[in-house]
Amino acid sequence: MTRSRFVLVFLVLLVAAVGVRTQVHSFSLAGEHFMLDGKPFVIRSGEMHYPRVPREHWRERFRMAKAMGLNAITTYVFWNLHEKTQGKFDFSGNLDIAEYARIAQEEGLFLIVRPGPYICTEWDFGGFPGWLLREKDMKVRTRDPKFLSAAARYMKEVGKQLAPHQITNGGNIILVQVENEYGSFGGDHEYMNAVKRSIVDAGFTVPLFTSDGPGENFLQRGTLPDVAAVINMGTVDDPAAQWANFARFRQNVPRMVGEYWIGWFDHWGEKHHTATIESVTRGIDYFLKNNISFNIYMFHGGWSFGYMAGANYSDTVPYQPDTSDYDYDSPLDAGGRPTPKFYAIRELIKRYFPDEKIPEVVDRTKFIELPKTSLKDTASLEDAVRLVNPIASERPLPMESVGQNFGFILYRKRLDRVINGKVEFNEQRDYSHVFVNGKFVGKLDRRLNEQSITINAKTGDTLDVLVENMGRINYGERLMYDRKGITESVHFGSDELKGWQIYRLPFDDLSRLRFSTKQIERPVFFRGSFSLKSVGDTFLDMRKWGKGHVWVNGHHLGRFWNIGPQQSLYLPAGWLKKGRNTIVILDLENDGARTVTGGKDILYETK
Repeated sequence: MTRSRFVLVFLVLLVAAVGVRTQVHSFSLAGEHFMLDGKPFVIRSGEMHYPRVPREHWRERFRMAKAMGLNAITTYVFWNLHEKTQGKFDFSGNLDIAEYARIAQEEGLFLIVRPGPYICTEWDFGGFPGWLLREKDMKVRTRDPKFLSAAARYMKEVGKQLAPHQITNGGNIILVQVENEYGSFGGDHEYMNAVKRSIVDAGFTVPLFTSDGPGENFLQRGTLPDVAAVINMGTVDDPAAQWANFARFRQNVPRMVGEYWIGWFDHWGEKHHTATIESVTRGIDYFLKNNISFNIYMFHGGWSFGYMAGANYSDTVPYQPDTSDYDYDSPLDAGGRPTPKFYAIRELIKRYFPDEKIPEVVDRTKFIELPKTSLKDTASLEDAVRLVNPIASERPLPMESVGQNFGFILYRKRLDRVINGKVEFNEQRDYSHVFVNGKFVGKLDRRLNEQSITINAKTGDTLDVLVENMGRINYGERLMYDRKGITESVHFGSDELKGWQIYRLPFDDLSRLRFSTKQIERPVFFRGSFSLKSVGDTFLDMRKWGKGHVWVNGHHLGRFWNIGPQQSLYLPAGWLKKGRNTIVILDLENDGARTVTGGKDILYETK
C-alpha cells in the first residue's frame, strides 16, 4: 500500500470513528410514550450513586446493570460534596460526574440526572452543604434569595460538567429532574419554577421531570404544568391503584415510576430492612406488562462513607440517624455482588424482551480476608484537643456558626460555682459524652430525647461536653433547622452557664495525633497496621467494638455502633495498598476490644 493510500484509508477510518462517537440520538415525549429515535421506548433504570461506589468499580457495576437487563442508570448529584467550602467546587476523583456519564455511555447505558438542589437519599442535610446553616435566618427549599443564589451557582457548575453529555450533544443524558419529592415538603410553585430556571440556565435542554408520591395532594404541590411528572412507590403498594390516582391528575402522558423501592434504609438501633423477591418482581412485572418505565431504587446502594449518612424523625422518635451502610436490600449488595433478587429481575426482563441481547452475568468482585490486626497504639481525646485553637464564647455556638460542617465539637467550661444536680441543654445534637476533670460522667442520646444530665462538681472543676454530629435530618421540615452541637444554651436550675471554650474537631486529618502505648480511658484513638500481598474489597468486622469511626490509610470508612443493625464497615480495594496499611479506630465507648479482622461478609445484628 502506498503512503498516500494508507493516509487516505486512515482518514476515512478516523472520520467513521468520530462519526460513531458523535452520533446524535433523539429523545422526547409524545403522548403516552417516551420516544427514542422516533420509536416508543420503555426506560428500565436502576439507581446508583457515584459517591457511594468507589470509582474503580463504576464500570463493573454498569456492566452488571446491563447484565440484569437495564438500559439506564439514575443518579443524584451531591451538592455538599462538590462545594464543601462555599465557592470552591470539586469534581475530581470519586466526584467526577462527567467521567461517570462517559463510562455509563461506553457501557451502553442512558443516564438520568437528579441534581436537586435537594436530594434526600438518606444523605446528610438532604445533600445541602452545612455552611448554608451559618446564617440563622437561612431557609432552604424556599424562595429565600440567599438560598436561591447559592443553589443557582451550584447548578451552573453542574451544568458545566454534565450539559455536554446530554443526548442532544451525542451523550447519554436523557432526563433531568427538578428538585426532589417537593410535594411532601411544600407547595410553592414559584420556588419550583426558580429551580427549573436554574437548571435551564445551566444548559440542560433534555426533557425535565418532577418526582413525587402518587397522592393527588403531593402531585398538585410538587409538580409543574409544563414538566413531566413521575411517581414513586414501593413493593407494598398496589401499582394499579397508584396509577389510577395519577390518572386523576394527568392523562395522555408517559408513565414512569421514578423510584421503585425494592428495599429500605436502616436506622441505628432498628432491624435491617429487606423486601421479598416475590414482592419486588410483582411490581416490575406490572410495569413491563403495561409499558410503564421504572427506576429501581436502589439497583446498587453502596455505602455512605465518612460522615455522610443522614437522619430522619417521626411523631414518636425525635431523631433517627441512618447507618453508613446503604445496602437497601438491592439486587447488587453493598459489595457489588449479584443477589437472588438480581437474577429474578434479570429473568423477568428477559421474558419480556426475548429478542434483546442481554449480556451474561460476570461477577468480577474480589474479596480478601484481612489478618487479625492488633491496635496497640493509643491517643486520647485530649491529645486531639491540644492541637486546636479554641474559640471563646459566652454561650455555646452551633457547629455551623464556627465554620465546621461535620464531626465532633467540644464545649469546655471552668466552673465558677458548685453544681450538684441536673444540667439541662437547649439542646445537644446529637450524641454527647460529658466529662468532669476528664472523667466520664454520662452520655446523652438525642434519639431518646435526652437533654439533661446530673453531675456533681465543685468550683474550679472543668466541665467538658463532647458532641457528635450523627447526621443532619434529610427529610421533612425539620431539616431547615437541624444545626449541630449545643445549639443554644446550658442551664443549671435558673442559672445559665456562660463562658465557654469551643474546640472544633472534624477529625478530617489525624496525621498530627501523637500515639503511644499507654492505657487511656475512653474515648480512645487506636492505631495498628497490617500488610497485604494483594488487595481486594473487604468488610471490617466491628462486632467487638463500641461506637465510633474508622480510617484506613487516611480514608474515612464511616460510623460503627454496637447497637446495630450494621456490624461491619466496607473497605474498598482502592483504599488499600500492597505492603503496610494503617488503621485508626476512634472508639467512644470501648470495652476492651483491641483487634479487628476483615472478610467477605456484610454483618447485620441488632442488640
